[in-house]
Amino acid sequence: MKVSARLPELFALALFAGCAAKGGGSAAGGGGGGAEAGLVFEDPAGDDNGPGTFTYPTDKVYEPGSFDLRKLEVVHNGDTTEFRVTVNQKISDPWDSKAWGGNGFSVQMGFIHLDTDHTPGSGVQDSLPGTNVRFAADEAWDRVVIISPQGPTRVNSEIDQKAPQWKDKIIVPKITRASGRTLIAVVDTAQLGGVPAPTWGYQVLVQSNEGFPAKTDLLTRKVNEFEGQHRFGGGTDYDNDPQVMDIFAGKATGAADEAAAQHEALKKYNQAATEPKPEDLAVVPMIYPSAR
Repeated sequence: MKVSARLPELFALALFAGCAAKGGGSAAGGGGGGAEAGLVFEDPAGDDNGPGTFTYPTDKVYEPGSFDLRKLEVVHNGDTTEFRVTVNQKISDPWDSKAWGGNGFSVQMGFIHLDTDHTPGSGVQDSLPGTNVRFAADEAWDRVVIISPQGPTRVNSEIDQKAPQWKDKIIVPKITRASGRTLIAVVDTAQLGGVPAPTWGYQVLVQSNEGFPAKTDLLTRKVNEFEGQHRFGGGTDYDNDPQVMDIFAGKATGAADEAAAQHEALKKYNQAATEPKPEDLAVVPMIYPSAR
C-alpha cells in the first residue's frame, strides 16, 4: 500500500537529417541556444491528468500547467546530445534547489525513454521505480535519461539503491538546467549507444520531484486517491495506477485527439490489484518518428 505524505547507421543519419530539414526551431522558453532541433515531438495542452482523473497537489508551488508536457526536442551536437522538455508553465525554484546542490528548479521531473533498436526481447519493459507503467515487448527501452532537480550525487545514489540492475542503461546528464518553460539535459552521445535517429522510439514520462520519496520510489511523488498538500489525487492508494501526469500519445504531433489516446493508454491498469504484478500496470507507447 502507498505511503501518503529505448537501421543501419547511414540510413538512420539520412532520416535524421531529413527530419531536421523539416523544421526544428529553438526550444520554447529560451532553452535552445540557437541550434536547430533534429527531432521534435509535441503534445496537446491540458492533458496533465494522467488517465484523465489525476489532480494536482494542493500546495501553491504546484502551479497549473507545471506538469503539462508540450514538447520534446532532441538536438545532436556531435559528442553531446541535448534533450529539451517543455511544459505549460514557467519553471520555478520555490525550494531553492541550488542551496542543496540542485539544478536550479524544484518541482518537475522527467524520464526520457529511448528504444534504440525496436527489437522484441531487447531492452527493458519495466519503468523506473515509482512510475508504475510498462512498455510493450517490441517497444522496450534501451536507455533512459533522468531530468531531476536533484544533483548527480543524489540521483546516482538513488539509482544504486533502487535500480542497480539498470545502472548501465540509466543516464544522469552532465548538465541539467531550466530556461523559461524548458528543462534541458545535455548528455554524451556515446552514452546513448548511437546518434538519436527517427527510427528510434521516444517517450517522456512527466512526474514531480520528491525529495523524500518512498523507499521503493526513485525520487517520484505519489498519486493517491485524494490529493493532499504534496500528493497527487485521482488515482488509488496502491501502486497499481500509473504515477505519471503526462506522456506522448498517438503520433506526438500535438493533435487534440492525442489527449484521449493518452487517457485510454493510462487507464488500462488493474484497479483491483492491491499487490500489483507487472501485467497489472498500464502500458505506455513509444513514438517512432519514422513511422509517422
